[in-house]
Amino acid sequence: MKEKEPNEPEQDKLENNRDQPDNTAEAPETASENEKIRELQQQLDESRGKYLYLFSDFDNFRRNAAKERMDLISTAGRDIMAALLPVLDDFDRAAKNDGLSEGMTLVHHKLVGTLKNKGLNVLDTQPGDDFNADLHEAIVEIPAPSEELKGKIVDIIERGYQLGERIIRFAKVVVGK
Repeated sequence: MKEKEPNEPEQDKLENNRDQPDNTAEAPETASENEKIRELQQQLDESRGKYLYLFSDFDNFRRNAAKERMDLISTAGRDIMAALLPVLDDFDRAAKNDGLSEGMTLVHHKLVGTLKNKGLNVLDTQPGDDFNADLHEAIVEIPAPSEELKGKIVDIIERGYQLGERIIRFAKVVVGK
């Protein structure tokens, strides 16, 4: 083997220094890279937040649109039903006074059945029931014939109807005071 000369250890140190990266030069590069990584991570987090917000907003829109569509479908004939209510009232008045022939009674029953099949329901209101402003429209207030009828329905002028869950005509009633 070859013996090392006294200059060789100094030369080895110089060579080793060349092979090792310069830590002082790398520190700024690492700091700037870390800053870029933090910046990119922050942008990624912001993008994810915006994505989740938009996704949930779109999901809410989709649900609301579907609900409105179902409401529209279930109450599509509301105007037609409301227009037929006076005809139905006339039939009811005639039937009450025995003014319908047998044929007209059949037509009346067929009309009532068809409207029920389409979702029209009569609001159940009876004399003596409590007055409810959500279901009834007070036409007249009269002195109550008895103490127990104060604040209650005395007479029904027109029946109320609902189509599905929506009221299309409030029951017109006389209330005792």
